[in-house]
Amino acid sequence: MNDATLFPPLELFTYQANLWWRGLRYLDTLRERADNMLEHEQAGKPPLLDFDYEMILDGRRLERPANYALLRITRVGEDCLEDCLDASKPPVMIVDPRAGHGPGIGGFKRDSEVGMALHEGHPVYFVIFFPEPVPGQTLEDVLHVLRRFVETLAKHHPGKPPVLYGNCQAGWAIALLSADCEGLVGPAVLNGSPLSYWSGESGVNPMRLAGGLLGGAWLTHLLADLGDGRFDGANLATNFETLKPANTLWKKDYQLFADIEGQRERFLGFERWWTGFYSLSKEEITAIVENLFIGNQIERGEFELCPGCTVDLKRIRNPLVIFASGGDNITPPHQALNWLPAVYPSTEALKAADQRIVYLLNPHVGHLGIFVSARVARLEHRAILESLTELNDLAPGLYELRIDNPTGDPDCHKPQFRVHFEERRVEDLDYPSQAPAFERVRARSEHNVSLYETFVGPWVRLYTTPWSAEVLRQLHPARTSRLMFSERFAPWMGSVKWLSDMAPPESVSVEGRNMYRQWETLTSDAITSTLELAGTARDGFSELLFTGFYGGSWPGGEEH
Repeated sequence: MNDATLFPPLELFTYQANLWWRGLRYLDTLRERADNMLEHEQAGKPPLLDFDYEMILDGRRLERPANYALLRITRVGEDCLEDCLDASKPPVMIVDPRAGHGPGIGGFKRDSEVGMALHEGHPVYFVIFFPEPVPGQTLEDVLHVLRRFVETLAKHHPGKPPVLYGNCQAGWAIALLSADCEGLVGPAVLNGSPLSYWSGESGVNPMRLAGGLLGGAWLTHLLADLGDGRFDGANLATNFETLKPANTLWKKDYQLFADIEGQRERFLGFERWWTGFYSLSKEEITAIVENLFIGNQIERGEFELCPGCTVDLKRIRNPLVIFASGGDNITPPHQALNWLPAVYPSTEALKAADQRIVYLLNPHVGHLGIFVSARVARLEHRAILESLTELNDLAPGLYELRIDNPTGDPDCHKPQFRVHFEERRVEDLDYPSQAPAFERVRARSEHNVSLYETFVGPWVRLYTTPWSAEVLRQLHPARTSRLMFSERFAPWMGSVKWLSDMAPPESVSVEGRNMYRQWETLTSDAITSTLELAGTARDGFSELLFTGFYGGSWPGGEEH
């Protein structure tokens, strides 16, 4: 057997031509992503909704301003909504997460939370936020504005308390709002929302350990001070990206490179949202980190929103739907559900409070998939919205929402699946606890913050200027790693665009049987596996460090 048989020259030539073409198209996609990022920023970072809308109320103009606004969805493509809405159904108010990125993920495409609510005939309102916070804006200001939005909907739809939809961070904001708006709001849906941040599984949910390993919230204070009182959302996005190094460093880009024509538009569409970094005020981000993430004060009833005003989740009287996923490594079911036994020690206590709480579990979808996945929107979110009447009719207690015979058919007029509620007991929510270790994290954090604010913070604030803050913002790796491909910073990228358009894709296509393409796939799989192993090793080492510093519990073991 000669070398020509082992290494067919025609296959090699075809593969090399295809590799060259895919490389050009890949670079051109990165160029377009950078240009889209710049254009979006220059346009003021408008919400990335795939629906027409009008602004109902701008929170920046209220007596207690915050950078939120209430929008009403008015049109889907060429279709006006007025003839499609059901006057008997309550409005749905969807609140997107303020976790580093801009608003729009709940209405990113037609098959979304917004789209499903419209399919069901609900008037839909969307809460957005602007790129920059109002100076000195606090969580109390934000909740005051959200309450004003609820009161506005009560005037527009009398007798129909709105259904509140909260994604991730917005979920616990909706929970706080519900505790303060008895009688004004209808069912609240909390999607991937961490109300019990200390909870999680050892070796599986490392993000909850970050506060302890970094010494507490002092770093948040430092970054906000360096930002001249603003915390750059790019820092939060970087935290999410470091969770899965295999995906961030290789898999996401290789999937684009391997199927450049099939993945290009999907990649660019998602990156328009992912690279739109928004800021939070120092007052907001430090309150979130100190009281929720490190302090875990919501479930404990210790979160003091303002002097003399403590949030108590027992005051929530509207029904709750908690949607979580076993594949979510940012907000696992532990964090979404473990606050229940902390607030209601028994099922009898929950029933005595006259409360109805329903949870829905997806076995595998990731954190963003809870809000973004079209399949999840057509099934789980549609099922939730279709079950609102039944939810209101349930007797007090805890239930699991189960979906039978799912098809994912987006036609809301056909009963393509069946939904039923199975009663559960609060006592069965038996998630492992590492509370003593995290108590020590909280104490260490308070000590380090006190040291920082006494000896370091005043000097940082003295020498920080708006100019230095903007320089740091522009030089953040999350921005520079993307903008380096823009023609404005790399003029030669214009030639990449010209070259990528020279050859049509069919002229350099490669069949899956091409041995060189198969080797490429195997190499990519090996790189992905290596990076996944490195990520697992890093998480395991982080767990060991955390246990060594603060104590804790081994998986299945006793507390140290």
